[in-house]
Amino acid sequence: MKLKKAVSIALTAALSVGLLAGCGGGDTNADANNDAEVKVITVAASPSPHAEILAVAGEVLAEEGYKLEVTEFTDYVVPNNVVENDEIVANYFQHQPYLTDFNAENGTHLVSVAAIHYEPFGIYSTKHASLDEIAEGAIITVPNDTTNEARALQLLQAEGIITLAEGAGLNATKQDIVENPYNVDIQEIEAAALPPTLDSADFSVINGNYAIPAGLNVAKDALACEDAASEAAQTFANILVVKEGNEESEEVQALVKALTSEEVKTFINENYEGAVVPIF
Repeated sequence: MKLKKAVSIALTAALSVGLLAGCGGGDTNADANNDAEVKVITVAASPSPHAEILAVAGEVLAEEGYKLEVTEFTDYVVPNNVVENDEIVANYFQHQPYLTDFNAENGTHLVSVAAIHYEPFGIYSTKHASLDEIAEGAIITVPNDTTNEARALQLLQAEGIITLAEGAGLNATKQDIVENPYNVDIQEIEAAALPPTLDSADFSVINGNYAIPAGLNVAKDALACEDAASEAAQTFANILVVKEGNEESEEVQALVKALTSEEVKTFINENYEGAVVPIF
């Protein structure tokens, strides 16, 4: 598995030490029994903001007797494969259009159980202070996976940089560009490589979960971004995903409840300054 880093968020409810008057230390056998009763929930996630949000959900789950174990991935393929193969219970990193395409292309059986948050796409640059500075032949990098590329191109269209063929929708690629008044050079690269290669492009359209760990804040640093009140907020909401048939399991429902708790909503609103928006 590439770029895999196990991160255990061992957030379990504190066990009573049993310090009663006249008694010594806690009952070792009782403690062992309590440990055996702790229910573990495993989740695959992108490092930021997903694993960070899950850490808060883990605190909520600990109060219900669960231990949340998060494994971080920095790609978009392995997190789905480990859930499909029953190695991990759930994942949290993607939106529904990407999941739909992934299932169709790979024959997997993954389903969404909850929409958690939305990350506005942003257009960033280290060379230009405004999109008004766009010049003939400017290089613009976009994600190379189907749905995220389409989303990036739609943002470029909304800013008047290109025009896409009518009906291109969520399957749009640069081949669907019908008007290109600046003759921009759209370069498709892996989403994770967008922030590290930002200096090599004039502009780059970057996914929120890669912009955030790179120190890019859509509210402060983006030259343009998707409207948080737009249809995209629902279409591209980041979702909690499990293998079909596991939607109603006790552990999955406990995870959904924790991720849609007031504690998680407050954490998102207070820590991401509009770069991550709760939608539950």
